[in-house]
Amino acid sequence: MVTTIEIALLVAALALLFGTYTIIKAVKPFIVNAVFGLIVLVIASFLGIGVEITPIAVLICAVGGIPGAILVILLAYLGIAFAGMAVPVGVLTLV
Repeated sequence: MVTTIEIALLVAALALLFGTYTIIKAVKPFIVNAVFGLIVLVIASFLGIGVEITPIAVLICAVGGIPGAILVILLAYLGIAFAGMAVPVGVLTLV
């Protein structure tokens, strides 16, 4: 015979399952955007544009995707924010 505790555990397990599915479904686009944005940032850093990858830059890439990564690269290139240790392409240094 099925008891009240077993029914409550079944309902709790189903609620947890549906809640987890909903959370993963909501977070998945942000993870995909963050991965593609970070790939773009790493490629830009490899090409010599000094972009510092910070949690704020990752958040911008997660929300904005590739356009967010381009915005971070543009801000780093202009020296406004996210500037790393490398010198942007096209800037002459006097040594």
